[in-house]
Amino acid sequence: MKVLITGGYGFIGSHVADRFYKEGYEVYIIDDFSTGRRDRVACKHKSYDLSVVDTACEEVFRSFPFDVVVHLAAQASVPASVKDPKADAEANVLGLVNMLTLSEKYKVSKFLFASTAAVYGTRARLPLKEGEAANPISPYGMSKWTGELYCAKWRQLYGLDTVCFRFSNVYGPRQGSDGEAGVVAKFHSNLLVDQPLNIFGDGEQTRDFIYVEDVADALFRASHSDLTGVYNLSTNTETTVNALANTLISLHGSGGVEYLPKRDEDIQRSSLSNEKLRNHLDWAPLYDLEEGLKRTYTYFQAQQEKEEKKEARQKGNFLSSVAFKTAKPYIENLLAFFVIAFFFVNGNLGMQQSVGVAIVIYIVVLGILYGKRQAVLAAGLSILLMLYDRLADGREFISLLYDTAFLFQSIIYLFTALVTGYAVQRKNNMILAQKEQVQRLEVKYALLNEVHEDVLEVKNALRRRILTDEDSFGKVHTLLKELDGFDPETVHMQTVQVVQKVMHAKEVSFLMLSGNRQHARQLARSGQRVGRSAIPMKVADHAFLRHILEKGSLFVNKGLDASAPMMAAPIRHNGKIVAVVCVKGLGFDQMTLYMENVLTIVADMAGTALSRAMKFEEARAGGGG
Repeated sequence: MKVLITGGYGFIGSHVADRFYKEGYEVYIIDDFSTGRRDRVACKHKSYDLSVVDTACEEVFRSFPFDVVVHLAAQASVPASVKDPKADAEANVLGLVNMLTLSEKYKVSKFLFASTAAVYGTRARLPLKEGEAANPISPYGMSKWTGELYCAKWRQLYGLDTVCFRFSNVYGPRQGSDGEAGVVAKFHSNLLVDQPLNIFGDGEQTRDFIYVEDVADALFRASHSDLTGVYNLSTNTETTVNALANTLISLHGSGGVEYLPKRDEDIQRSSLSNEKLRNHLDWAPLYDLEEGLKRTYTYFQAQQEKEEKKEARQKGNFLSSVAFKTAKPYIENLLAFFVIAFFFVNGNLGMQQSVGVAIVIYIVVLGILYGKRQAVLAAGLSILLMLYDRLADGREFISLLYDTAFLFQSIIYLFTALVTGYAVQRKNNMILAQKEQVQRLEVKYALLNEVHEDVLEVKNALRRRILTDEDSFGKVHTLLKELDGFDPETVHMQTVQVVQKVMHAKEVSFLMLSGNRQHARQLARSGQRVGRSAIPMKVADHAFLRHILEKGSLFVNKGLDASAPMMAAPIRHNGKIVAVVCVKGLGFDQMTLYMENVLTIVADMAGTALSRAMKFEEARAGGGG
């Protein structure tokens, strides 16, 4: 089975990927890496660097028949949604609509959507139940609520099974501690660098904290249930921020708290009822807050130690490398200038004129190598060199302002620097634009190539299955190759054996119709040849034979008539039905479309073999006469 997780490289998404992988799923991830990190997911998976609004997502859906889609990708910052509600709506609404549309188009069985407690807004009565009217106070809450409405409408219009989970405050390993991360991750980050825990307000505001693995467990269970609609995903427990801070300080062994002014957008109390989910899914959180915080603290502590060791190894080389790369253009510029200055100051007049040409070349070369900044710097140093030379000869500084030769030469240097810098900058911009275009094409090519390789892998797997599986069409074809003989009785018996083997039926028989198609004689049956001495059956007395002759198609015993076979298929010769293969002793669970297709293909191939044998018999009889 296959699951697609959007935002799979995020904090929650990575745990969901782990859970589905452990349950035997093939995991696929769509993530644009705006907040996700590839190192969060260690399990085997396929990934695509795409935004959920990108039309290229259809290539992924077209290539793989996903059983489940877990839509976690979102713009999750409340302040960002207030600052730019348009971007919030594009990510959270248009992205969701794209995923819903593709899921319905490509027949996804289950669609799980990550909503939020923010849809409730401020409520006095706790714990909040799903029946409470939504009243979001931020564009983020509004976009998530809108997403729930879209999921409900897709379920109503298209029959797509959708489940919306309103998450409470999720915490756990891999959660980022920067930006709009949860308070648990921020507290861990501060403790590990011996900084005080910042609490806004008096710390008596409450939250409903749920461990991330409990969230992943609920999502997985829901994917295998008949659950639809909206559900809270929480612990149904209020915990004050002060209590949270004290627990973490106790785990760390030390730490302090710094109280800051209360933020206007903060909700004082929050707790979600999980009663509906408990009753409908038989689910309950496995981790209480203390156990979850211990596991989270152990993870952050290990990550901190790993980062410190890494920084200790790289610090020296990294800093020196950056400093050298920054200073290198200036060092080379000054070295070249000192060489020119030496010959200019110590040379005679003729040499100075040659040095003047060298200065122009020096400015041009620096501009080509490093751009406008170094070219202008080279021109400025050259002008200062000329100024020094004139002042050393006893000229007054004021007089130089009227010296046309000095001014002209200075203008030449500056003009050379600006033209060279402009030309180089323009060339660099063109190269950069071309590189960006190439990168876009490479990304598109990489995506299509990856999809192609994945499809090729699936195709090869299917080919191997077709050639080797006992009940595959390829195996049927291999078995029926034995019908290449020219004895009709062998064809009769071999057809019976093949049908019995691939359909696991208890009894299979081969009926040959008379020339006028009024009677049918059983010529072969499972395990024995019947022969032409068998008592003929009257076609008019058997509804399944009448069905096959009248409609010319497969008969399926949907009425479970005990006097008729469970399935029967016509066998043709020269376009006319000449025989019927009957299958008895099939279990009701075996009467599937797949089994119908198997029997139809066997009958068609048997008809080809029978036609060949009968033509051979006719030819032999004609030759003998």
